[in-house]
Amino acid sequence: MTKTKHNCIVVLGPTASGKTHLACQLAYHLNGEIISADSRQIYKGLDIGTGKDLQEYKVKNKKIPYHLIDVCEVNTQFYLHDFIRELQKSFTEITEHGRLPIICGGTGLYLEALEKDHHMTLVPENEALRNKLSKASHEELVKLLFSLSGPHIKLIDPTSKKRIIRGLEIYEYLKENPAPEKRELIYKPKYIGIKIDKEERNKRIDVRLKQRLENGLIEEVEGLLKKGISHERLQFLGLEYKFISQYLLKQINKEELFTLLSTAIHQFAKRQMTWYRRMEKNGIEIEWVELTDIDKLVKSLQQL
Repeated sequence: MTKTKHNCIVVLGPTASGKTHLACQLAYHLNGEIISADSRQIYKGLDIGTGKDLQEYKVKNKKIPYHLIDVCEVNTQFYLHDFIRELQKSFTEITEHGRLPIICGGTGLYLEALEKDHHMTLVPENEALRNKLSKASHEELVKLLFSLSGPHIKLIDPTSKKRIIRGLEIYEYLKENPAPEKRELIYKPKYIGIKIDKEERNKRIDVRLKQRLENGLIEEVEGLLKKGISHERLQFLGLEYKFISQYLLKQINKEELFTLLSTAIHQFAKRQMTWYRRMEKNGIEIEWVELTDIDKLVKSLQQL
């Protein structure tokens, strides 16, 4: 890999496609270490619901080192700028040891950090301004946005209330402070995507969900509640934690839990694929492979 334009591999794909398995196989054969690009696996205690699958990180009795898993307490919000900082730190550490970084995950915003300069994420939150703006309607915020001028204003997405608020927060910050310094991107990734059709993907999601519910997922959420994690926080974390919270609050029954959660995960996988297609439209080349071609893939990557 050192002889090519690439200095890392990215393994991406929809949920339940087998990303962790593929990344660990590649790490075993290519002297690599895994950097997780999953926005929920960074939290301690979110194990079954996020599919950490830590048993996968042992291939033929060899432990595969991993980074950015279990690095943050559940009640502490981990932001994009935190990921960008920790990604660079892990990437540098791995390469300095002469090993290959293999970035594995399905969180589109995290993957985007490999290609985009997100230096504006370093602008701190303004709690008072956020609280004030959040009381306004989307229409009122759009009207406010269009009444302002400046180069940053043109970059704010007016279709999202959340993005308008963050954009105005940055706008107010820049009136009194210099912009954060732009960072040089050090990543030259080779993107590998796992190819799986919609029917097979949804089948795997449902089989996996049934297994997780039978193997302690509900108990995992109950344990988080006993540790003081609120239902509000669980629902903010989304998907499994959101719907199991609703089930434990008796807002839905066991049958509804499976049906609603299954549907939500199917929709999530669809959004992931939409994000990857957008990456391709923006000029990122993704090599789509089937998991049956791992040996062939390893050989092709060894030739790079």
